[in-house]
Amino acid sequence: MDGDLKISYQSKEEFACPLCKTVFRREELLSGSGRLIAGQITDELHRLYEPSVKYGTIYPLAYQATVCPECWFASMDKDFTVFPKDGKGKALEDQENRIKSARLIFPSADFTKPRDLVNGAASLYLVLHCYDYYPKDFSPTIKQGLASLRAGWLLDELAAKYPGHHYDWLAQLFKRKAQFLYNEAIYKEQSGTETLSAMKNFGPDTDKNYAYEGALYLAGLLQFKYGPRDDPAARADALGNAKRTIAKIFGLGKSSKSKPGPLLEHGRELYDRINQELNESDE
Repeated sequence: MDGDLKISYQSKEEFACPLCKTVFRREELLSGSGRLIAGQITDELHRLYEPSVKYGTIYPLAYQATVCPECWFASMDKDFTVFPKDGKGKALEDQENRIKSARLIFPSADFTKPRDLVNGAASLYLVLHCYDYYPKDFSPTIKQGLASLRAGWLLDELAAKYPGHHYDWLAQLFKRKAQFLYNEAIYKEQSGTETLSAMKNFGPDTDKNYAYEGALYLAGLLQFKYGPRDDPAARADALGNAKRTIAKIFGLGKSSKSKPGPLLEHGRELYDRINQELNESDE
């Protein structure tokens, strides 16, 4: 590719896989020179980007996970090199299974090649899978929720690009998984069984950190959009809890660093949507 049209580069820093010891360089995204043209933010706090005439459409989320190209061990960037020794036995034993399961969903995935949408989604699936090897002091549940949500977004892009290949169904599956994981992470944090303190950037996208309040909002939003519907009473109870949380953190106050304007706006919209469904169910 012409150097002027590059969208990524190989990092100068070398990474050694903590499991198989393979040495490799991360693919990093170039973001300057008009490569990324920010568009709207969705209700899921996902930043959309407009296609560039020069560079085409770029998907920053495809570059966020660090993946060993040999054994397919993956994690968020900062956790890759500090993977604890007591998790290595399980991770090594599970190598064949994680590669097989990833290839079952993403048969063309190949981490020796530049990232594309498929490799990006597969990398996030592997992050979701591999945080099962991490202990609770790494806040694995919320990181799995974030990886699952981001995978769902990339699968949305794949569904738009390649209709009829069931990527839309997979996107819904990953978002339902994210719904469970976000709410499970909040429950664990509030019950004291797993802290969120190891999560330094809650995202959920790469351009802003919406912090803990953003995670609370997403737990409620994902519950509303993708939560179980087979038990109306249980759904009403879950939405009632989400409504009270949203009211508590977004009901009053102006935009601030901890409550950016888009988060307040979407929080109030979510409150109204939940309230409407609960009122309709009472009629």
